[in-house]
This record gives sequence, structure tokens and C-alpha cells, in this order.
Amino acid sequence: MLRIKALESITEREPKKTNIPKGKISDYFGQLTFNDAAMREYLTREAYEKVMNAISFGEKIERRIADQVAASLKAWAIGMGATHYTHWFHPLTGSTAEKHDAFINPVTGGKAIENFRGTELIQQEPDASSFPSGGIRNTFEARGYTAWDPTSPAFLLDNTLCIPTIFVSYTGEALDFKTPMLKALNIVDSAAVDVCKYFDKDVNKVVATLGWEQEYFLIDTALFNARPDLVLTGRTVFGHASAKDQQLSDHYFGTIPARVMEFMKEFEYEAHKLGIPVKTRHNEVAPNQFECAPVFEEANLAVDHNQLLMHLIKRIANRHNFTVLLHEKPYAGVNGSGKHNNWSLMTNTGINLLSPGKDSKSNLRFLTFLVNILKALHSHADLIRSAIASAGNDHRLGAHEAPPAIISAFIGTQLTKVLNELEKQGKIKNDSTLELNLNIPKIPEILLDNTDRNRTSPFAFTGNKFEFRAVGSSATCSKAMTPLNLILADQLIQFKNEVDGLITKGVKKKNAILQVLRRYVLESKNIRFEGNSYGEEWAVEAGKRGLSNFRSTPDALIKTLSQDTIDLYEKHSILTKREMVARHEIKMEKYAKQIQIEARVLGDLATNHIIPVAIQYQNILIENVKGLKDVLDHKTFVKLSKSQVQSIKDISEHISGIKENVIMMIDERKTANKIDNEQDKALFYNKKVLPYFELIRYHVDKLELLVDDRLWPLPKYRELLFLK
Repeated sequence: MLRIKALESITEREPKKTNIPKGKISDYFGQLTFNDAAMREYLTREAYEKVMNAISFGEKIERRIADQVAASLKAWAIGMGATHYTHWFHPLTGSTAEKHDAFINPVTGGKAIENFRGTELIQQEPDASSFPSGGIRNTFEARGYTAWDPTSPAFLLDNTLCIPTIFVSYTGEALDFKTPMLKALNIVDSAAVDVCKYFDKDVNKVVATLGWEQEYFLIDTALFNARPDLVLTGRTVFGHASAKDQQLSDHYFGTIPARVMEFMKEFEYEAHKLGIPVKTRHNEVAPNQFECAPVFEEANLAVDHNQLLMHLIKRIANRHNFTVLLHEKPYAGVNGSGKHNNWSLMTNTGINLLSPGKDSKSNLRFLTFLVNILKALHSHADLIRSAIASAGNDHRLGAHEAPPAIISAFIGTQLTKVLNELEKQGKIKNDSTLELNLNIPKIPEILLDNTDRNRTSPFAFTGNKFEFRAVGSSATCSKAMTPLNLILADQLIQFKNEVDGLITKGVKKKNAILQVLRRYVLESKNIRFEGNSYGEEWAVEAGKRGLSNFRSTPDALIKTLSQDTIDLYEKHSILTKREMVARHEIKMEKYAKQIQIEARVLGDLATNHIIPVAIQYQNILIENVKGLKDVLDHKTFVKLSKSQVQSIKDISEHISGIKENVIMMIDERKTANKIDNEQDKALFYNKKVLPYFELIRYHVDKLELLVDDRLWPLPKYRELLFLK
């Protein structure tokens, strides 16, 4: 049996020792990236300055400069052992993509030379017609272009020079996640700089920063391969709860198992060579769940690094006979995995705009950005909810371990006091942590040292940043970063227009700022919640406040095509309506296909793996009962066989329950597959097919407790979660 063989194969498995060079991490950090040090060494001074201007100010790079950069990149990459190059991009699948080309070009005499021109650096045509496009292009009209993103450094992976790029269609429409994100980052830069000028004329650039926290599960590869549901869907569709899982919280922040530690050492080494500033590692709450986190970076680079890290951990895990599970809920009943997006804004003068300051001017600046973020979140809560929507995240959100599907913000007791006073335009009692008098536009230093965190909030202020905790572990960070930066940019533009309007009427600048902020505080008040977001009472309260609670992905995604959202994206030239409709189609189609795959896997496992084993064990019980009847008198037989007869009846009932529900699920699935409209199909799968999953699972999980352990075909939760 596959389960028994899998268990036997890992019994004597020892940690695999890794050959990591001795010495400081700083000695090899970034050695596989064409970083600032490499550019200074290989580029001419002119080329270096042009590239840096492109990175810092978005200036275009001329073709002759591109030729110089390409020649330098080639020399650096070949010197590091590279034989190929590729444009590395983020298609709408959510993962990364690449097509490798060799540096060699044949020449006369049967020889070859290495060549790499500026045109090949700047632009490629990978075709890539099979990637999702939502109807933007047909397979027979497959031309698509990748274009170099100089703000993210090239890197080496598997002897291949990887050049981060965007991916667009022949008509210039975005076919990736990077293109709209770069546009959103650019518009928030411009809008934030304009607002910063109220406080500091030296600010000429604002960069959105991101520090992600990546949660994941590890499972022995032999056990993974023995679970077809994990292999095909990333999660277990069956599995009775283990007697012990995470109740004692003994795994959380505990000693990292030796075998896992060797894996972590190797993937961190590979990550550091690629310039990914991974800094933190620890055990998470659920057994065999772990987390890593880097130092904050510019958002675009951080997104690239997270995509690269998800690739790395899967590859390195295989060397240690582990498989990484990035599904948001691979196991029912224990914590799922998220990817917390810690987001802030940094000026070219070194100021974190979400850090409380040391004087009245800096604190007014801080409150300006804080309040505008809250106002933006309140105005576009449905858009932000749709940004985290996925079939996997539906299992995690609101499952008493992760934020609910209701979008709200937590800012802490002290800041709540400040905003309440700002709303009232009154005074509050001076104390050791806060002094504020809003009768005049003077806001002293705000001390936040004793402000606790709210780990139940989907969007929590944590001292100098907002932590968007509701993002799923498998998602690309750009899904969250694009709308977050866009809604803030739009809000800041509105804010500046309103403040400038008051100033032109003779209102002093500080008073004008405070007047607008006070109104925003009142208008966005409903989005703030300081309590337990896990509780059912919050769902009731949120409904009274008019906040949406979209529990499923299709319901949430419908809001991405609201007229307000389309107007928002088109106004700032982030995406056109055509592009948004296409992305909506892709997301709905992906959801329907994921549920379709899970339904097929569930039906197959239940019918062809579980039921035969249940019948086999039932027959054993029947034969045993017959044997008892032959050797015992009637009275003794009735007394001793009662429990076995009941087990036979119970098994029959569960087998019948499985068969009936699988048949009905298949019928509903056949109906769903006839629906042409992707949105309608996704909704049908969600409302009509998905409910059968839990009904079937109930009967299967009950059988797991009844059937002889030696016969059960699938590795059980106690084996998946605790075997090292």
C-alpha cells in the first residue's frame, strides 16, 4: 500500500548536511545580482548614471546606452558561468515565466561567438500565447512583448541571466502583474510628493516599501506523493483531525527541527546570493508550518524577490526530501498560511511617512498620510477585498486564525484617541504618552510604544507601517500592492485639491489641512475596528456599519467590475476597461477550474480509494460476525456481536452517503461545465458544486475512524503533521 511504503521510506531519514561556505553572509550577499557594485565595475560612468536615472526618476534609456549595458551584462554573466539569458516576467497565472536563449551566435568556419545586444536586453518577443489573456488576444494572433524593467536588477539562476521585464500584448495591453503595479507605484510617488511639499520642499520622490512575511508548510515528499489530493490541488480534501495538532502551541517559535534547519540554511544561502534580504525564520503555529521574512525593500523589488523566493524554497526543499505547501489551507482544522504585506512609504530624504515624528510639523504629516489611507480604504474596501480573493484563501479567511473577509483597519488606542480629538476639535487629558491640543494646529510627539497589535485585523497599523494580513500565502504580492498604492494615490490627489481650494480662499495651510482631515476622519470612521475581528459579533456590527462581507471569491470578484473601480483604474491609466474585463474573466475561469479539479479529485478518491477499502473492511467484519454466530449460542452471540453489527451498519451508511453525494456533485458539475459565461460558471461552482465537498468529507472522515488503520489508503493527519 502506498501509505505504508511512504511511512516506511522516511523512518530512518537523516538531515541532509549542506555545504554552505564559512564566513559572513555579507561576503556573498547579492553576488548573483547585477547590483550597484557590479554596475559600477562593469558599466561606463555614462551608462551607470543613465541606468541610475532610469531607476530613480524613470528616465528612458537610449539605444546606444542599452547596447553598453547589454555588453556589460553579458561580460558579467558569462564571467559568472552563464550560458543563456531570459526575460523573466509575471504572467497572469500568478507565477513567473521565462524562455531561455543562448548567448552564442554561429559565425563562419563552424565557430560561434557570444553576443547580446541592447535590442535583446530592452525587448523580446516570447510569443507565450497560451498564457491567460481573458480574450485580449487569440492564439493565432499571438504576438506579445517583454520589456526590460531596469528598476529590478538582473540576476543569475541556473547559469541563466534573468532580466526582470513587463509583458504586454501586440496592442500594448498588460498581460502581467508587473505592468499595472509599476504604474500604480509611479502615481503614488507623484501624489505623495505633492502632499509632502506641504511639509518639506526637499522631498522629490516617495517610494512605496514592502516587507512580506511568507508562511508555508513542509511535508515529507514520500507522504506528499501518497496523497493525490495534495499533488493535484495543494490541499487535503479528506482527513480526520489528529488527536493532537496545534492545541498546545508547542510548535510556535519552538526549536526548529534539525532536518528543517538544514533546508532553511540552504535556501537562505541561495536567497542571500540572489540579494533577497531574508532575515527572520521561525516555526509557525501549526505543526510543520514555518515562516521567513526579509528586510523592507522598494515594493517592486520586494515583489520580484518574493516570487523568486517561492521558486527557491520549492526547489531547495526537494533536495531535502521535503515538498513545500503554499496553499492557504492545506489541512482542515489547523492554521492556514498567509503572506502578510507590511506596507509603508519612504521619502528621498529618509523619512518614513507612517512613522510618528518629533515635532508638530512631522506629526501633522504623519496624520495626513494615516488619515488618507483610512479614507482610501473605506472608499475602496470592496476592491481591496477582491485583491485577496482566491479559492485557497476562501478556506483561510475568517477561519478563527486569519482575518475575516470583512475589510477593516486597526490603529490602536492612542491613535484612536488622536483621531477622536481631531474629529471633535477639542482637548484631551495630557499624560505620559500623549499631549494634544487641537484648538490650534499644533500636534506634539505621539508615542506609540505601548500600542498593542491586533492580529485579528486584516489591515493593522503596527507603529510605522500597515500590515495587510489577509493576503494569501500563494499569491503574488502585486495583487495587493497595485490597488493599495492606487487608492492611496487617488485619495492624496483628492486631498491636495481640497486643501489647495481652501488655501485659495484664504485659509492658512495648517488649518486647511486639519479641516479636510477632520472631515475624512468622520467619513472613514466605520472602517476602523479595534476589537476581535474573529468574533461573530463583529460580522453583525460590520453589517450595521454598511461594510461588505463577501465570503466567496466569485462574490468578491464581481466588485472589481463596478463602475467606480473601472473609473479609478482608467482615470490614472493603470488598466483600461478592456484589460479589467479580461482579468476578471481570467480570475473567474481560474476559480471555476480549481473547484472543478478539486471536485474530480474528491470524487475519484472517494469512489476508487475510500469506498473499496471501506467495503473490504466491512466484509472482514461480516465474516467475523458469521464466525461468531457459528460458535456462540444465540444469547451470547447477540451480546458480543452488537458493536460489530453496528459498525457494519455505520460503514454502510457512510458508503451510501458518499455515493449519493458524489453522484449529485457530478451532476451539478456537468451542468456547470455547460455554462459559457465564466462569471456564471464560477458562481455555479461556488453555490452548487462546492457545498458537496463538506458533505462527502464528513462521511469519509467518519470512515477513517472506523476502518482498520492498516487498510486506510491515505496518510493521516497525525502522519502528515508530525513526521519529520
